[in-house]
Amino acid sequence: MNRMMFWLLINEQRMLLWVNRRTARPVVDAWLGGWLGMVTHMGGATFTLVTALLCAILAPEPWQSAGWQCAAAVAISHIPVAIVKRNFRRLRPYQALPDVHTCRNPLRDSSFPSGHTTAIFAWLTPWLLVDAASLSLLLPVALVIGLSVAWSRMYLGLHYPSDVAAGALLGSLTSALVALS
Repeated sequence: MNRMMFWLLINEQRMLLWVNRRTARPVVDAWLGGWLGMVTHMGGATFTLVTALLCAILAPEPWQSAGWQCAAAVAISHIPVAIVKRNFRRLRPYQALPDVHTCRNPLRDSSFPSGHTTAIFAWLTPWLLVDAASLSLLLPVALVIGLSVAWSRMYLGLHYPSDVAAGALLGSLTSALVALS
């Protein structure tokens, strides 16, 4: 068991450092850093809850129901996030590894699981479940948004791959349960 855990830890760190790397081209780094620095906020409570509530209040059906489901899923999904973060104290990558690039004023709470990734996947799932016709149109956009937020959390040195994977799973499952109930 220890050997497998060591292998997972080493490979997760390698993956994180690969995502977190910077190129030798300042223009590319500036563009990528700007994009990921912006899109990461889509996983925050302000964006997910405000947009969900605006749709819940202003949009016609079935989007109105999806907005209420998004708001509920984002709120509910953060209960297990808070419990796990409090009980599973994992240092963030920039705190634990040398040479990890991070943003200004980085978060200092536990790294596991990623709350931003949880929120964006909890927010995205009800939109995908509205109807079959919208799924084919929304799925590519949803994947780009969700994966961009998850990638940004690693690029900014705030989360490990397992943090964002757990957040995506937790957000999606919570949202699916809310939407299907």
